[in-house]
Amino acid sequence: MKRNSITVTVGLLLILVFGFLLFSFQVRQTEVALITTFGKPTDTKTNSGLYFKLPWPIQKVVPLDKRIQNFEDKFEETPTRDGINLLVMLYGGWTINNPTLFRERFAGDVSRAQTDLQGLIRSAKNAVVGQHPFSDFISTDEKALKLPQIEREILQAVQSQALNNYGMEIKFVGIKKLGLPESITAKVFDRMRQERNRFVAKLQAEGEAASINIRSAAEREKAQVLNHARAEAIRIRGEADRQADAAYAVFEKNPELAILLLKLNALEVSLKDKATLFLDERTPPFDLLNVAPQNNVRPAARN
Repeated sequence: MKRNSITVTVGLLLILVFGFLLFSFQVRQTEVALITTFGKPTDTKTNSGLYFKLPWPIQKVVPLDKRIQNFEDKFEETPTRDGINLLVMLYGGWTINNPTLFRERFAGDVSRAQTDLQGLIRSAKNAVVGQHPFSDFISTDEKALKLPQIEREILQAVQSQALNNYGMEIKFVGIKKLGLPESITAKVFDRMRQERNRFVAKLQAEGEAASINIRSAAEREKAQVLNHARAEAIRIRGEADRQADAAYAVFEKNPELAILLLKLNALEVSLKDKATLFLDERTPPFDLLNVAPQNNVRPAARN
């Protein structure tokens, strides 16, 4: 009896487990689940967790990967607006946005979806690259490059089509590699060299113009300084002449004073340093040092 009870218990547990598995399913964090009823999509589960369903063949769960799928385009020639063939390779990333549409379009096959998406991306790339000149892709002037703008234009060109027709959301598109065919590499290098030479010539012209301006400013400043110095010298000479004229006028009225001043000046200059002189005390200007009393009394007149 005990063995039969255990067997019945185990059987009931197996039935419960089988029933639980039959009427439930789990959605992982990296998945989105599409639920079909009699082959037609009826529900979508985007959040991870445990859910209940009716057993097959009534309902069926189609798991789809909701992670970002990366892709790379072919490295192939694409003509620019000015007729230069440019080698361009794109990369991008996409996710499943509409599981129902994605299943209807590709039967859940990511490889098929990738192939169709690459064709869509390639068409958009050719259209956008054909609207831009070669200098927007390769140039010696960094400011002339427009690669981010071109990437945005390609992304905008494919986003709505991929979403509406494929159920796929394009997250990003970028240019991975640029190249030049061997047939035009030399021509492109010549053009880049010419652009660089024009840039160098422009810098040299700007430098020469700046040099001329600096020299002109220096010459003007030099002329102003010299003119100011000449004017100041004329003023000083005029003041000196005026003082000299005033002194000459005084000396003309009193020549003895002029002689005395000249002697004092000569005496100051000669005795400025320590010196021993042997001179006649009557030699000017040293006659001023002769302090002996002079007899100013004249002899009485003889009768």
